[in-house]
Amino acid sequence: MRSTILTCLSIGFAAILAGTGNEASASYKVTHSYEPAPVDLRVPVQGRKLLTMTSQQSIGNATSDAHQVTKRAYKLIGIPYRWGGMSPKRGFDCSGLVNYVFRDVDEVELPRTARAIYSQKGNPKVNRGDLQPGDLVFFRIRSRSVDHVGIYVGDDKFIHAPRRGKNVRVSDLNGSYWKRHYIAGKRVLPETLAKADLPSAHRYE
Repeated sequence: MRSTILTCLSIGFAAILAGTGNEASASYKVTHSYEPAPVDLRVPVQGRKLLTMTSQQSIGNATSDAHQVTKRAYKLIGIPYRWGGMSPKRGFDCSGLVNYVFRDVDEVELPRTARAIYSQKGNPKVNRGDLQPGDLVFFRIRSRSVDHVGIYVGDDKFIHAPRRGKNVRVSDLNGSYWKRHYIAGKRVLPETLAKADLPSAHRYE
């Protein structure tokens, strides 16, 4: 009788111990599963990297002015010359073409005539060998002062509206006619600009 009682007590005690152990294990697991991560393990904000990207984007915007100017000028090749013209529909004279091409460029406001553009203050002269796409080139053809202007596009080439009966075209600064009448180059785009890409097909005189 005594052995039977002792056996029952032993089994019951073992069951209680087993239940207690399981509860402790479960409590331990739950506690660690929901423990929040330390604050110092969180990923920091990349502030410096964002500033760097902003700076590079700013430079890109500056250099794109020359590219946009030359690209727009090339699209106007073939439009007829018209004295006083300032649009693709009406045609262009030389300064009308320049004003149209530069009209959307920030910080650039140009007078209407070639002579006035040349005389405008704040646009430095540029040596012939230092010309960059987007610079303006000036000529004296039929008068004692500047009376013609074109847009330099690189490789000694410029786009302009020559005269009545002609179309907007690309000409060569090294050609004898333009070399003889060349006066100066001037920079109207802000700061120093990278050389713009030139289209693969050119149209020369």
